[in-house]
Amino acid sequence: MRALSVILSAASLFAADTPAQIKGREILDQALAALGGPKFMAMLDRTETGRMYTFYREQLNGLAHARLYTLYTAAKQPGALGQRERQSIGKDKEDYAYLFMEDEGTQLTFRGARPFPPGQYERYRETTLRNIFYILRMRMREPGLIVEFKENGTFDNYPVETVEIVDTENRSVLVSFHRTTHLPVRQVFQRRDPDSKRLIEEAAVYNKYRETNGVMWPWSIVRYRDGNRIFELYSSGVVINNPKLDRNQFEPGNAKRLKPE
Repeated sequence: MRALSVILSAASLFAADTPAQIKGREILDQALAALGGPKFMAMLDRTETGRMYTFYREQLNGLAHARLYTLYTAAKQPGALGQRERQSIGKDKEDYAYLFMEDEGTQLTFRGARPFPPGQYERYRETTLRNIFYILRMRMREPGLIVEFKENGTFDNYPVETVEIVDTENRSVLVSFHRTTHLPVRQVFQRRDPDSKRLIEEAAVYNKYRETNGVMWPWSIVRYRDGNRIFELYSSGVVINNPKLDRNQFEPGNAKRLKPE
Protein backbone atom coordinates (compact mmCIF):
# COMPACT_ATOMS: atom_id res chain seq x y z
CA MET A 1 0.00 0.00 0.00
CA ARG A 2 2.87 2.36 0.82
CA ALA A 3 4.52 1.61 -2.52
CA LEU A 4 1.21 2.14 -4.34
CA SER A 5 0.74 5.46 -2.50
CA VAL A 6 4.20 6.64 -3.55
CA ILE A 7 3.54 5.64 -7.17
CA LEU A 8 0.18 7.44 -7.25
CA SER A 9 1.70 10.55 -5.67
CA ALA A 10 4.52 10.60 -8.21
CA ALA A 11 2.04 10.10 -11.05
CA SER A 12 -0.18 12.95 -9.89
CA LEU A 13 2.86 15.20 -9.50
CA PHE A 14 4.04 14.35 -12.99
CA ALA A 15 0.55 15.00 -14.43
CA ALA A 16 0.45 18.45 -12.83
CA ASP A 17 2.64 19.86 -15.62
CA THR A 18 1.37 18.89 -19.06
CA PRO A 19 3.51 19.40 -22.18
CA ALA A 20 1.38 22.43 -23.06
CA GLN A 21 2.00 23.93 -19.62
CA ILE A 22 5.73 23.25 -19.77
CA LYS A 23 5.96 24.90 -23.20
CA GLY A 24 3.81 27.81 -22.01
CA ARG A 25 6.20 28.50 -19.14
CA GLU A 26 9.17 28.25 -21.49
CA ILE A 27 7.61 30.90 -23.76
CA LEU A 28 7.07 33.22 -20.78
CA ASP A 29 10.66 32.68 -19.65
CA GLN A 30 11.87 33.57 -23.15
CA ALA A 31 9.70 36.70 -23.14
CA LEU A 32 11.02 37.75 -19.77
CA ALA A 33 14.60 37.35 -20.98
CA ALA A 34 13.83 39.31 -24.17
CA LEU A 35 12.36 42.18 -22.13
CA GLY A 36 15.54 42.47 -20.09
CA GLY A 37 15.49 39.61 -17.61
CA PRO A 38 16.92 40.80 -14.25
CA LYS A 39 16.79 44.44 -15.34
CA PHE A 40 13.11 44.11 -16.24
CA MET A 41 12.41 42.52 -12.86
CA ALA A 42 14.38 45.31 -11.14
CA MET A 43 12.18 47.99 -12.77
CA LEU A 44 10.81 50.04 -9.86
CA ASP A 45 9.23 52.85 -11.84
CA ARG A 46 8.63 53.96 -15.40
CA THR A 47 7.77 57.27 -17.09
CA GLU A 48 6.26 57.29 -20.58
CA THR A 49 5.93 60.62 -22.39
CA GLY A 50 4.05 61.06 -25.63
CA ARG A 51 0.70 61.56 -27.31
CA MET A 52 -2.47 59.81 -26.23
CA TYR A 53 -5.46 59.39 -28.55
CA THR A 54 -8.96 58.21 -27.67
CA PHE A 55 -11.58 57.00 -30.13
CA TYR A 56 -15.34 56.50 -30.18
CA ARG A 57 -16.73 54.25 -32.91
CA GLU A 58 -13.38 54.44 -34.70
CA GLN A 59 -13.57 58.24 -34.82
CA LEU A 60 -10.95 60.38 -33.07
CA ASN A 61 -12.53 61.57 -29.84
CA GLY A 62 -9.59 63.17 -28.04
CA LEU A 63 -5.90 64.01 -28.33
CA ALA A 64 -3.64 64.91 -25.44
CA HIS A 65 -0.01 65.27 -24.53
CA ALA A 66 0.48 62.89 -21.64
CA ARG A 67 3.00 61.58 -19.16
CA LEU A 68 2.28 58.18 -17.65
CA TYR A 69 4.06 57.50 -14.37
CA THR A 70 4.07 53.94 -13.01
CA LEU A 71 5.37 52.94 -9.58
CA TYR A 72 5.60 49.26 -8.62
CA THR A 73 4.70 48.41 -5.03
CA ALA A 74 4.11 45.19 -3.12
CA ALA A 75 0.69 43.58 -3.60
CA LYS A 76 -1.01 43.27 -0.22
CA GLN A 77 -2.72 40.01 -1.19
CA PRO A 78 -3.35 37.82 -4.27
CA GLY A 79 -5.65 39.65 -6.66
CA ALA A 80 -4.67 43.06 -5.29
CA LEU A 81 -2.74 45.56 -7.36
CA GLY A 82 0.96 46.04 -6.75
CA GLN A 83 1.40 49.29 -8.63
CA ARG A 84 0.34 52.93 -8.72
CA GLU A 85 -0.12 54.99 -11.84
CA ARG A 86 -0.55 58.68 -12.58
CA GLN A 87 -1.75 59.81 -15.99
CA SER A 88 -0.74 63.46 -16.27
CA ILE A 89 -2.50 65.34 -19.08
CA GLY A 90 -1.05 68.59 -20.46
CA LYS A 91 1.68 69.67 -22.86
CA ASP A 92 3.95 71.95 -20.84
CA LYS A 93 2.26 71.68 -17.45
CA GLU A 94 -0.30 69.36 -15.95
CA ASP A 95 -3.88 70.45 -16.65
CA TYR A 96 -5.43 67.47 -14.85
CA ALA A 97 -4.50 63.92 -13.90
CA TYR A 98 -5.91 60.49 -13.24
CA LEU A 99 -4.48 58.73 -10.21
CA PHE A 100 -4.75 54.97 -9.84
CA MET A 101 -3.75 53.56 -6.46
CA GLU A 102 -3.86 50.01 -5.11
CA ASP A 103 -7.52 50.16 -4.13
CA GLU A 104 -9.09 53.32 -5.60
CA GLY A 105 -8.95 55.84 -8.41
CA THR A 106 -9.14 59.64 -8.33
CA GLN A 107 -9.33 62.45 -10.86
CA LEU A 108 -7.21 65.45 -9.89
CA THR A 109 -8.06 68.97 -11.11
CA PHE A 110 -7.61 72.49 -9.78
CA ARG A 111 -10.88 71.95 -7.91
CA GLY A 112 -9.55 68.98 -5.95
CA ALA A 113 -9.62 65.17 -5.92
CA ARG A 114 -12.80 63.49 -7.12
CA PRO A 115 -13.32 59.69 -6.84
CA PHE A 116 -13.91 57.83 -10.07
CA PRO A 117 -17.50 57.01 -11.03
CA PRO A 118 -18.60 53.42 -10.33
CA GLY A 119 -16.94 50.86 -12.55
CA GLN A 120 -14.03 52.95 -13.86
CA TYR A 121 -11.46 51.85 -11.29
CA GLU A 122 -12.66 48.24 -11.37
CA ARG A 123 -12.15 48.21 -15.14
CA TYR A 124 -8.59 49.53 -14.72
CA ARG A 125 -7.83 46.97 -12.02
CA GLU A 126 -9.08 44.00 -14.04
CA THR A 127 -7.23 45.20 -17.14
CA THR A 128 -3.97 45.66 -15.20
CA LEU A 129 -4.17 42.21 -13.59
CA ARG A 130 -4.38 40.74 -17.10
CA ASN A 131 -1.68 42.95 -18.60
CA ILE A 132 1.19 40.76 -19.80
CA PHE A 133 3.89 43.19 -18.65
CA TYR A 134 2.33 43.37 -15.18
CA ILE A 135 2.03 39.58 -15.08
CA LEU A 136 5.69 39.12 -15.99
CA ARG A 137 6.85 41.78 -13.54
CA MET A 138 4.56 41.05 -10.58
CA ARG A 139 2.63 37.77 -10.89
CA MET A 140 4.98 35.09 -12.25
CA ARG A 141 5.37 33.43 -8.84
CA GLU A 142 1.74 33.78 -7.85
CA PRO A 143 0.39 30.45 -6.47
CA GLY A 144 -2.05 28.73 -8.78
CA LEU A 145 -1.15 30.73 -11.91
CA ILE A 146 -1.54 28.40 -14.92
CA VAL A 147 0.26 29.04 -18.21
CA GLU A 148 -0.57 26.87 -21.21
CA PHE A 149 0.64 26.91 -24.81
CA LYS A 150 -2.25 27.18 -27.27
CA GLU A 151 -1.04 27.44 -30.85
CA ASN A 152 1.41 28.73 -33.42
CA GLY A 153 0.07 31.29 -35.86
CA THR A 154 0.59 34.70 -37.44
CA PHE A 155 -0.36 38.24 -36.48
CA ASP A 156 0.29 41.22 -38.77
CA ASN A 157 2.36 38.82 -40.90
CA TYR A 158 4.56 38.00 -37.88
CA PRO A 159 4.97 34.37 -36.75
CA VAL A 160 3.66 34.14 -33.18
CA GLU A 161 3.25 31.68 -30.34
CA THR A 162 0.10 32.08 -28.24
CA VAL A 163 -0.30 31.10 -24.60
CA GLU A 164 -3.22 31.33 -22.20
CA ILE A 165 -2.65 32.55 -18.64
CA VAL A 166 -5.29 31.78 -15.98
CA ASP A 167 -5.24 32.71 -12.29
CA THR A 168 -7.06 31.20 -9.31
CA GLU A 169 -9.99 33.62 -9.75
CA ASN A 170 -10.48 32.37 -13.33
CA ARG A 171 -9.12 35.52 -14.94
CA SER A 172 -7.68 34.51 -18.29
CA VAL A 173 -5.79 36.24 -21.08
CA LEU A 174 -4.44 35.04 -24.42
CA VAL A 175 -1.02 36.50 -25.25
CA SER A 176 0.82 36.19 -28.57
CA PHE A 177 4.62 36.45 -28.64
CA HIS A 178 6.83 37.05 -31.68
CA ARG A 179 8.43 33.71 -32.46
CA THR A 180 11.84 35.29 -33.21
CA THR A 181 12.15 38.21 -30.78
CA HIS A 182 9.93 36.54 -28.12
CA LEU A 183 8.41 39.96 -27.31
CA PRO A 184 4.65 40.34 -26.64
CA VAL A 185 2.79 41.61 -29.70
CA ARG A 186 -0.88 41.15 -28.78
CA GLN A 187 -3.13 40.14 -25.92
CA VAL A 188 -6.87 39.45 -25.73
CA PHE A 189 -9.27 38.80 -22.86
CA GLN A 190 -12.99 38.94 -22.18
CA ARG A 191 -14.79 40.61 -19.31
CA ARG A 192 -18.45 40.76 -18.41
CA ASP A 193 -20.19 44.13 -18.36
CA PRO A 194 -21.63 44.62 -14.84
CA ASP A 195 -24.81 46.24 -16.18
CA SER A 196 -25.71 44.43 -19.38
CA LYS A 197 -23.94 41.18 -18.32
CA ARG A 198 -22.70 40.70 -21.88
CA LEU A 199 -19.13 39.64 -22.66
CA ILE A 200 -16.82 42.38 -23.90
CA GLU A 201 -13.54 41.62 -25.68
CA GLU A 202 -10.55 43.77 -24.73
CA ALA A 203 -7.40 43.61 -26.87
CA ALA A 204 -4.04 45.41 -26.94
CA VAL A 205 -1.32 45.49 -29.61
CA TYR A 206 2.31 46.30 -28.75
CA ASN A 207 4.84 47.57 -31.26
CA LYS A 208 8.01 49.63 -31.82
CA TYR A 209 10.06 48.22 -28.96
CA ARG A 210 13.10 50.18 -27.85
CA GLU A 211 15.74 49.53 -25.19
CA THR A 212 15.94 51.82 -22.15
CA ASN A 213 18.32 51.04 -19.28
CA GLY A 214 18.46 47.42 -20.38
CA VAL A 215 14.67 47.08 -20.58
CA MET A 216 12.78 46.59 -23.85
CA TRP A 217 9.50 48.52 -23.85
CA PRO A 218 6.83 49.14 -26.55
CA TRP A 219 6.62 52.77 -27.66
CA SER A 220 3.36 52.07 -29.49
CA ILE A 221 0.33 50.69 -27.63
CA VAL A 222 -3.10 50.39 -29.26
CA ARG A 223 -6.19 49.08 -27.45
CA TYR A 224 -9.40 47.71 -28.91
CA ARG A 225 -12.84 46.96 -27.47
CA ASP A 226 -15.02 44.48 -29.35
CA GLY A 227 -12.78 45.02 -32.37
CA ASN A 228 -13.07 48.83 -32.31
CA ARG A 229 -10.01 50.97 -31.63
CA ILE A 230 -10.46 52.97 -28.42
CA PHE A 231 -6.96 54.11 -27.36
CA GLU A 232 -3.50 54.78 -28.76
CA LEU A 233 -0.30 55.81 -27.00
CA TYR A 234 2.77 56.80 -29.00
CA SER A 235 5.71 57.50 -26.73
CA SER A 236 8.42 60.00 -27.56
CA GLY A 237 10.45 59.04 -24.49
CA VAL A 238 10.59 56.35 -21.81
CA VAL A 239 12.56 56.54 -18.56
CA ILE A 240 13.17 53.50 -16.35
CA ASN A 241 14.06 53.88 -12.65
CA ASN A 242 14.17 57.66 -12.57
CA PRO A 243 16.05 58.70 -9.38
CA LYS A 244 14.31 62.10 -9.49
CA LEU A 245 10.80 60.68 -9.66
CA ASP A 246 8.55 62.34 -7.06
CA ARG A 247 6.81 59.48 -5.29
CA ASN A 248 4.44 61.86 -3.52
CA GLN A 249 2.65 62.43 -6.81
CA PHE A 250 1.08 58.98 -6.53
CA GLU A 251 -1.18 60.21 -3.71
CA PRO A 252 -3.84 62.97 -3.66
CA GLY A 253 -1.89 64.80 -0.94
CA ASN A 254 -3.65 67.86 0.43
CA ALA A 255 -6.06 68.21 -2.50
CA LYS A 256 -9.61 69.01 -1.48
CA ARG A 257 -11.76 65.86 -1.39
CA LEU A 258 -14.77 66.17 -3.69
CA LYS A 259 -17.89 64.06 -3.84
CA PRO A 260 -18.18 61.56 -6.71
CA GLU A 261 -20.32 62.68 -9.63
